[in-house]
Amino acid sequence: MFFKYFKYLGAHLVPAVVAFSLYMGGYYTFTALLFLFGFLPFVELFTTGTKENMDQAEEEMAKEDPIYDFIIYSLFPLQFIVFGFFLYQISDPNLYLHEIIGMITAYGMACGLAINTAHELGHRSSKVEQLISKSMLWTTLYMHFFIEHNRGHHMHVATEEDPGSSRYGENIYAFFWRSITTGWLSARTLERDRLQKAGQAIWNLQNEMLVYSIAQFLLVLSIAIFFGIHIMLYFLLASFIGILMLEAVNYIEHYGLSRKKKGRRYERTLPIHSWNSNHPLGRMVLLELSRHSDHHFIANRKYQLLRHFDESPQMPTGYPGMMLLALVPPLWFKVMHKQIDNYQDLFTAQESQGSQDFQPI
Repeated sequence: MFFKYFKYLGAHLVPAVVAFSLYMGGYYTFTALLFLFGFLPFVELFTTGTKENMDQAEEEMAKEDPIYDFIIYSLFPLQFIVFGFFLYQISDPNLYLHEIIGMITAYGMACGLAINTAHELGHRSSKVEQLISKSMLWTTLYMHFFIEHNRGHHMHVATEEDPGSSRYGENIYAFFWRSITTGWLSARTLERDRLQKAGQAIWNLQNEMLVYSIAQFLLVLSIAIFFGIHIMLYFLLASFIGILMLEAVNYIEHYGLSRKKKGRRYERTLPIHSWNSNHPLGRMVLLELSRHSDHHFIANRKYQLLRHFDESPQMPTGYPGMMLLALVPPLWFKVMHKQIDNYQDLFTAQESQGSQDFQPI
């Protein structure tokens, strides 16, 4: 009974390993990087996970169980503790260059997890949970994600209109540039349109993009004033690593999948429009993010309730391993295009029997 909660404490391994990296110094500063992109991918090469889902009664109990919420809420103060500890530790004037690089990558790992936690809480209706989401995004300088992801990505996912959906044949480096730049522009447009529909002026504090920009500028300025310009630059680099981790996840989640257009509208987002992974360590550390097909099928479904669908395209390994694979485009294309061809054949056969299908972008 305890294991159903205990497994999600795996998400706390990241801030713990990051804190260890920052505290120990030396080459130990690379511990967080090796844990996330060395240990986890290696273990997941030899695991497949389970396709098991909760039954309806179990879902109802888990949905109301406050322990699941406590687990994710507790990541909020941990992120701020790690943030403060990073600034303190990297301010040591006696650090070697490799220690500085290690600490930057360590905090970057923490930022990646923080965005994932913010993603989960940003989908909830509670104003408090949404505020926690925005606060965690503040420590990564990616607050506009709250707007673009919830009002843009989930509406346009698996279409060419979505900055966060990677296209068939697009390498991850081209995707990084396109997703980051057009994602910010999309968030600005979404917020402008919201204000115009409400009859409000764009240049006022009801404009969330304006508020986010001010808040992030003040954070960066404060770090420069109290810790120095060089520490500010280290923080910016670490935050950028966290942003790249998010965008790498975006890249692998929808690569080459698209929704059909029916007249002027697209078909409903279905489990076949997201890549899924049941590999256990990634599911624990990332709070079920890898069961992404169900997340896009029902966006406000809490992490502990996310389900496996047999018709969802499955990744050959877990998220950390797939992110590493994406960094080598020829290998990525070789593996994923074969996967897409296999699923295209499968769904073409199912379509002939009246089922839905998918097509590469």
